[in-house]
Amino acid sequence: MARARQRACLEQGLKLDLNRLAHQGFVRPGAKVGPYPIRWFNTYWEEEIASGLIGASMEGKYEGWFRIQIGQLDQTIILVPKARHFGGHQWYFVCPVMNRCCSVLWRPPGAAYFRSRQAWGSRRVAYASQFLDSDNRAHRGKAKIKGRLIADLDPDEWELPPKPKWMRWETYNRIVERFDAYEEILNGGIAELMAKLLGK
Repeated sequence: MARARQRACLEQGLKLDLNRLAHQGFVRPGAKVGPYPIRWFNTYWEEEIASGLIGASMEGKYEGWFRIQIGQLDQTIILVPKARHFGGHQWYFVCPVMNRCCSVLWRPPGAAYFRSRQAWGSRRVAYASQFLDSDNRAHRGKAKIKGRLIADLDPDEWELPPKPKWMRWETYNRIVERFDAYEEILNGGIAELMAKLLGK
């Protein structure tokens, strides 16, 4: 008999998203910054799950570094700039294990260090959505879209919030299509359940 696999959920651990850190001012191309305090929260209960210090140097032309300290963890990760097709540079982490560029690093529950998603392997970790059935994935997808668009609008008033001023129509229309696809999945699930209940 096959042994059941136990995979850790990535979202229950810690995440470093270099683009989000740049947007929040924690890292800055052309500058050395930090150390700054950083905290992670459980999104459901708004509880703090970890805190630490981060600092970074993006002063170099070919390489920089990112340092994170959380309790016993003191990890320095190489940063590299890559030329964009439309000009300028995009900075990336270099995964300490895979030695490849990535924008996001993960530290799943129980892990000692941050690594790229690929470095953890599909047998050891999974995204939260991979633990859900299709209906729950659809509910989760709709909630994520609503959370992205809602801004300061009343969430009880809107099933699908209107396009934010800063968003392009092309982007918003793609989001609406994805939202509608999730809705179709849920409607199909309801129809299937009703058929079972009515014995058809």
